Amino acid sequence: MKVTMVIPSYWAREREVGCKEGDAIYDHPTPLDSEGTLLRAIQSIEKLEDKDFQLVILAVATAEDIENQVEKKVANIIQLSNPGVEVLLFGHSHLKQIHELLISEGEKEYNDLLQLRGYANIRNLCLFIPHVLGSEVAVLIDDDEVFEDPKFMSKAKEFVGRSIGGRTVNAVAGYYLQPDGDYHVKKPFRPWMEYWDQYDRMNEAFDKIIGTEPRLKETPFVFGGNMVIHRNLFTVVPFDPDVPRGEDIDFLINARMFGFSFFLDNQLSIKHLPPPKTHPTWMQLRADIYRFIYERAKIERQKEIKGMTRVYPEEFDPYPGGFLKSDLEEKIEKSCNRLSEDYLAEGDKEGGEEALRNILIAKTDAVPKYDPFQRLCKLQKRWRELMEWTSKREVRSSIEEIIRGE
Repeated sequence: MKVTMVIPSYWAREREVGCKEGDAIYDHPTPLDSEGTLLRAIQSIEKLEDKDFQLVILAVATAEDIENQVEKKVANIIQLSNPGVEVLLFGHSHLKQIHELLISEGEKEYNDLLQLRGYANIRNLCLFIPHVLGSEVAVLIDDDEVFEDPKFMSKAKEFVGRSIGGRTVNAVAGYYLQPDGDYHVKKPFRPWMEYWDQYDRMNEAFDKIIGTEPRLKETPFVFGGNMVIHRNLFTVVPFDPDVPRGEDIDFLINARMFGFSFFLDNQLSIKHLPPPKTHPTWMQLRADIYRFIYERAKIERQKEIKGMTRVYPEEFDPYPGGFLKSDLEEKIEKSCNRLSEDYLAEGDKEGGEEALRNILIAKTDAVPKYDPFQRLCKLQKRWRELMEWTSKREVRSSIEEIIRGE
């Protein structure tokens, strides 16, 4: 069984330059003048007993004018590493060559499906690259993680593609261990969280799925940096680029709509050591508002289509289901009003105003102006066509030559 592990690595302008208008926004891209966490992640692969896989590093730049610098930076980091597996670099220069190939073959209409900008697009490349490299399984890891379990890869391969209890396992979810070695999310309680109980619901879901037997069970949540996906799924269902963040759980919802379930393995863990988030609370909350309103609309707009499965918010309880129901606006209003009061009490007028703006945004800009379900169906059809076309031996070998730099 051929396996490809893909690790995206996000890079921004040098620290003193900062972010410019038009730059892509990610949680914590590494400034070009610092080392970041990628080398640590690659080096931790040495711990793994099973090294029968290839590793691809995606070099993601936040802006077009630093793409070459980012590729050089990541190439240098790969050279410094010695993980004991084959390592390939995939950057913006490789993507441009693939786009040129599609244009020359008269398949230009698929270029928009392959982009190195935005979380969901980048995850789609984490599926596309293993596909063209001829892999049966894609393992998705993030660069702010480290392997601690020597048996991680043997566990990752153990169930995927097999039939368990009469059901085929096409997707396995692992989970994160926090720096203290526990799987619970630990955030200091703030009054606004009484109404926006995201961390409580997450921990409730984690206890229910991770903290109990059996080892493998169907899950309503998944972590983007610890996913194992079989080609039966990744050649059929893509990540949805219209979701601004939370693309991992959104992918789980999409997969469920097309008849695929994720199974969480409560022994498949990886240590998560993210740098601190720098965005203010109102901004993080706003991103979640956009995401949950979009996902709820996608679920609400479902139609009976042959071969598809209708899903309901309750199937994703306690998380994310608790944020996909009719009381979402009430949660937003109460939590943002309280968050605004907290900001004003600290003398932060701008923060208070932005928190209140979230309530308006939830009723206006966050509401999709199109049918997200219909758009997903069109996206899925095009993704499937792209996967079929790139399955042709001559096409695949041309793309593999680009990826290998041959």
